[in-house]
Amino acid sequence: MPFAELQGSGLGLRRAMCRPLRERIEGGETPPFDFLEVAPENWIGAGGRLAQQLRWFSERYPLVCHGLSLSIGSLDPLDEAFVREVAEFLKTHNVALYSEHLSYCSDHGHMYDLMPLPFTRETVRRVSERIRRVQDILGQRLVVENVSAYLEPGKEMSEPEFICEVLAAADCDLLLDVNNVYVNSVNHGYDPIEYLRAMPTGRIRYMHLAGHYTESENLLIDTHGSDVSSPVWELLEQAYRIHGVRPTLLERDFNIPPLDDLFDELSQLRQVQYSVGEVREFS
Repeated sequence: MPFAELQGSGLGLRRAMCRPLRERIEGGETPPFDFLEVAPENWIGAGGRLAQQLRWFSERYPLVCHGLSLSIGSLDPLDEAFVREVAEFLKTHNVALYSEHLSYCSDHGHMYDLMPLPFTRETVRRVSERIRRVQDILGQRLVVENVSAYLEPGKEMSEPEFICEVLAAADCDLLLDVNNVYVNSVNHGYDPIEYLRAMPTGRIRYMHLAGHYTESENLLIDTHGSDVSSPVWELLEQAYRIHGVRPTLLERDFNIPPLDDLFDELSQLRQVQYSVGEVREFS
């Protein structure tokens, strides 16, 4: 399905969802999502039944990819062989959008966590060079996501300033994660609305929505393991009013509830989109 048709609401597709979701679709149900997202690392190299399972969905819905291990901010050499594997996966499944976290997860080995980058101009220079190299290999723009973080090491500028400088220097696009904006605003004490206003509208390709865990009044943990909270729903509406309604995806990685519960949240997402304005298509 052409990339220009990506719009509305999306769902992060996990392997555990595939069978029950397919059964409901084949039974005649129209689920409340317009596109799906997968982590390419979870599917690259999969063959047989698993490959057929993903193909069934990618033939019916626009598919986007959200990576886990590119480690774009790492000091280690860029894994160009992996980037080429991703490029082949995107081609196989007609995926025209590949996003990754603006962070790093490797240091002489995989760290299995997303680590915060120093908000410095040297980091901007180094990361933007790596992004440009990824884009050269892929033959398309990379979309980078603002991440949740619990420390701000080596900070020379604000997080919004850092993100904007990376986007401009690398000439890449943004996946705006609204939950991460809220989590960081609580953890680091800044105004989430001002953060949203600082983001460059023209570079926002789509948005993420997820739940978090409240450790204390001043500490939120980004878990993707609970329902979206009321403050995040409210912030999503503000994001739409500032930047326009964009395709938005619901993430759920842990404590995955029954499909009916996910569908309820997706229906709520659609209600927010249509209450603010007509859903835009990518141009």
